[in-house]
This record gives sequence, structure tokens and C-alpha cells, in this order.
Amino acid sequence: MRMKYDRLPQADGEDGEDQSRPNRMERTRTNDSFGMSNVSPQATNVTTIPTNHDSLDGLIPNRDNETSPLPNDHETTPQIQYRTYRRRFVGLAQLVLLNIVVSWDWLTFAAVSSTSATYFGVPETSINWLSTGFLFAFIVVSPLVIYTLHTGGPRRSILVASTLVLLGNWIRYAGTRDLRHGHGRFGVVMFGQILIGFAQPFVLAAPTRYSNLWFSDTGRVTATAIASLANPFGAALGQLIGPLWVDPSKVGAGIPNMVLYTSILSTIACLPAPFIPAGPPSPPSAFAAEEKLDLREALRVLPKNVSFWLLFVAFSIYVGFFNAFSSLINQTFEPYGFSETEAGIAGGLLIVVGLIASAVVSPIVDRTKAYLATIKSIVPLIAAGYLVLIFMPGTRNVYLVIVTHPVSPEITSTICWTGGQLLGAVFIIIMDALKGGWSGQPQESLIRGLIFQAVVAWVAVPFAMSLGVGRGRLGATLHGNVHRSETT
Repeated sequence: MRMKYDRLPQADGEDGEDQSRPNRMERTRTNDSFGMSNVSPQATNVTTIPTNHDSLDGLIPNRDNETSPLPNDHETTPQIQYRTYRRRFVGLAQLVLLNIVVSWDWLTFAAVSSTSATYFGVPETSINWLSTGFLFAFIVVSPLVIYTLHTGGPRRSILVASTLVLLGNWIRYAGTRDLRHGHGRFGVVMFGQILIGFAQPFVLAAPTRYSNLWFSDTGRVTATAIASLANPFGAALGQLIGPLWVDPSKVGAGIPNMVLYTSILSTIACLPAPFIPAGPPSPPSAFAAEEKLDLREALRVLPKNVSFWLLFVAFSIYVGFFNAFSSLINQTFEPYGFSETEAGIAGGLLIVVGLIASAVVSPIVDRTKAYLATIKSIVPLIAAGYLVLIFMPGTRNVYLVIVTHPVSPEITSTICWTGGQLLGAVFIIIMDALKGGWSGQPQESLIRGLIFQAVVAWVAVPFAMSLGVGRGRLGATLHGNVHRSETT
């Protein structure tokens, strides 16, 4: 879907911020990538967008990477002024709130898995399925998410997510209060959990689409990071606060109260959704103004993009292990004598440290555009972290948008997150099955699962390191083109 922009004069007091540049930007097309090149240094401070070749073809490359203008290139539409609007932060705040509560809802029972199992009268493996089912729900609804974001934009996606979050939370609460069988109705809680799982992709895949629609080139990475990192922040809050609301000595009251408080917070977070704006009157940048491929064409082109697959594999594996480890956090530490509260603190700290690192790195990447170097530096550290994690219990989605341009960002974002959720669900099942069976460790130890996690984490490293090498050079080439266009 392409946002239709009108040429509107700026009225006194309007919240527009002029993002015009002194150079007219025209798009270039190569056999491997798409970018923008500066062709008219004498242009005015208002940029124009070609009409006849508005889909992609501003210039045609030859074998020597030289470009030849197409005929009639001088024909243009009415001039479009690139501007940003302060109201963009309203929608960004709503995405942040929804990503926090959705992730919090996901891990509501993870850090108190043993108490939850006692309350519902089920084994801990069944409690794990509250997380596994949540992740599988993401996969089921992901095609609808792509269609909704592609045709209706972020606002429609946010409205759908808000509705599902509201329904899911209060259905879960009803399940905890139905004690006709002497314990909560686990099936009802599972149904509510799956509804929230349906909501997650509508907000988790939206930040790239939203930042591309509303933010300029100098703020797009940071905006995407803020909204996306709200998701693990919500998981940290759930793991830290949830155990504080549950008194193991008063199981009958603790679990329902925990779900009630979570439902109230989720309801508050959903209330602003109907009031967010659909889109800006004018595009924030030339990159945002470019027409993206339609859905069918994007799905035809994307499988041929080597850089996308290299990123997809690494991203899916690491997101999958984050999902699995977060879901099994209590069962990882409990065999070694840690309480549910201590396990929740450990899980929360694990996420908070990552958030702090992201808060430092994201603005730097936003300004330097060093996407490739950042990925290659961080991925081995992540794998090393999973390796170290084996020994710990016993001691007591922007570069992707660029390399797949002009595929609309919600398509690649949703596909990658779907891969992460699928592997997360699979990893939970595998790691749960690997409990125990290790000499010298507690009976329910997850040591074998942690070893499995570390081995697969290192398998993902070569995929990220191959970016910019051989056929993976496609992404590096495109990164260079976009970087040059953004700095001119």
C-alpha cells in the first residue's frame, strides 16, 4: 500500500517540521538492489517525485554500473515537501504501550510456573503451553497481519491488536475465577492467552511500517528500536512484578489477583488506540515517499534476496531462544534452589541489560548507518552469552528494511518475527523434553536444554557473518547506496 500524500501549505502553528533537502533525489535500480542517487545539486529546497517511473525506474544501469536517464524523466508530479509532525509521537507511544502489555501478558505465568501449576491442577509442562500456544498463535495469524499492515496501515493494525488484548485479558481473568472444579479453568485461560497471541504480531510487526511512514531518515532507526524494544521490556516487567503479586502461601488468591492487575494495566494501554492518526499529510523523506512493491510482487522478489535469508536465519534463531529461555526461566533456576521471585529477577535483569545496550547502540547506528558492522560485532557476543548461560544456574528489524527495499517493511518484519516465534515454540518443546538426564545435576535440571541452546546459537553466527560477502554482498551494496543518499 502506498500512502497518498497531498501538497498542503503549512499553516501557522501547525506541527510540521520541514524535512526538505537541497537536492532532488531520484531512485536508481540495479540488478541486485535499489537505492537513491543525487542528480541535481541545483534543485530547489522542495523535492519532486517522478511519475512515469514512480514504482522504481528512475535510471537504468548498464554493465559498467553507469546510469542512463530514461526519456521523459523531466515529467514530475506536483512538488511534495518532506516534513515530520510532532503528532507522530502519539502513535509511537501507543505502539510502545501495546508492545509492553502484550509481552507482559505472554509471560504472565512463566516466572510463577510452579505456583500456577498448583493453582490450575496441571503439570508444569501444561503451563509451558501457555507460552508455546501464544507463540504458535502468532504464526497462524501472520498472513492476516501482513495484509492488514499493507492495506490498512499501522492504525488499523493497532485497533485490531487492542481489541484482541482486551478480550484475551478478561477471558483469562474469568478462567482464574471459575473455581467450580476446585481450581481455575485452565482451558479458559488458554483460550484467552491464544487471543492475546493473535494480537501480538499486529503490534510487534508494526514499528518498521510506522517509522517508515512517519519518521525521517535520521530518526527512523531510533523510532523502530523504541517501539520494538518495548516488547522485551514488557517481558522484563512481567518477570519482575508477577512473582511479587503472587504469594505462594496463598495460591488461591495470588494467581487471580495477578491476572486481574495485568488485565487492568492492559485495558489502560489499549484505550488511546482509536485516537491515533492514520498517516501524515506529507511524507517525512524521499525513502518513505517511494512507492513500495505490491504484496504479490514483493512475495515474488523477496525469496531471491540472499541478504534477507541470511538475516532471517540469525534473527529467527536468536529470537526463538529468547522466547524459549524467557518462558522456561523459573524451571531453569528452580532446581538449584532459587525462588520464583529470584528467577523473575534473573529474567528481568537479563532483558534490562540488553535494553540498556540497545539504548546506547541504536542512536549511534541511526547516525552512522553502520548496520553491517554492528550486526557482525554483536552476533558472536550473543552466541557467547548463550554459551556462558550453560554454567550460570549452577552458580546460584532496520537493516532488514534497507536490504529488502522496495519490499514494504511490514512484510519482511512479519516474516522474520514469525520465524522467531515458530522457533521459540519449537525450542520450548525441545528444551522441556531435555529436562534431567545429566549426572551430577538436579533431577529437573535444564542443563541439556541449555547446551542445545548454545550449540544452535553458534550455528547461526556464520549466517550473519556472511552478510556483505559473496552473494550476501547485495545487502552491503544497497546499504552503501542508501547511506550516500541520506547524507547528501
